[in-house]
Amino acid sequence: MTKSEAVRAPRLRLDEVEMHSVEHDKKWYRKRLKELQLQMLRVQRAYHRLGLRGVLVFEGWDAGGKGGCIRRLTERLDPRGFDVHAIGAPSVVEIGRHHLRRFWQRLPHPGGIAIFDRSWYGRVLVERVEEFTHEAAWSRGYREINEFERMLLDDGVRLAKIFLHISADEQLERFGERLQNPYKRWKLTTEDFRNRAKRTAYSAAIEDMFDETSTERAPWYVIGANYKWYARIRVMELAVQTLGAGVELTTPMADPEVVAVAAEYGLGLNGPVPEPEPTP
Repeated sequence: MTKSEAVRAPRLRLDEVEMHSVEHDKKWYRKRLKELQLQMLRVQRAYHRLGLRGVLVFEGWDAGGKGGCIRRLTERLDPRGFDVHAIGAPSVVEIGRHHLRRFWQRLPHPGGIAIFDRSWYGRVLVERVEEFTHEAAWSRGYREINEFERMLLDDGVRLAKIFLHISADEQLERFGERLQNPYKRWKLTTEDFRNRAKRTAYSAAIEDMFDETSTERAPWYVIGANYKWYARIRVMELAVQTLGAGVELTTPMADPEVVAVAAEYGLGLNGPVPEPEPTP
């Protein structure tokens, strides 16, 4: 399925992305974050119980906040129910095979959620801009990606694609913060500055990506991420809404067989089961 055969999502342009300011204090942020983390935990429980599969794709500028969002998204979840895949350059073996093969191998098992910190969109972004592959290959990549995602959706996988957008000035400020912070210096490389010098070319590639691969069934969600609190809350809301849509998220009744066995040991149910409090 090419983009022309898909139902188009609304056109997206980076210069039209709203950069929200901080409207709430830290107390509100922590309270809302806790609420959303609990909701995400309910989603994970339901996926495990029903054998569902979910995929979250994160793309964005260097220092855009992908790692921070993923950390808040997953920190209250059971680690057995999700995998985070940090995608870098393909290995020598992977280069010799179809570019989507390594992503097929990282798809979630029934009951699981896979989170991609960068993804198969490298074919039409970094590989295009840096000329790691020829034009015929990355141009064909749009159709291959649409078909790949259509197969996932048709097979029942829930998919959310999130792009974190920050301004050039905010990016440079975050580079400076990483340089000054000894615990963050490992995140800053010469490649970050090289990519920044090609921001115009990357912007064109990003908007072409939106045009060709944002469909009604698999739209891109573009978040203005200059303000980290806003971006983290918005990412959490999108994850809960997209993965939880149409899923029964209420706490299930206890298994009668387990209740019967527990009764033999003097254990019983004392009213409704309370929701767990996430650990601080």
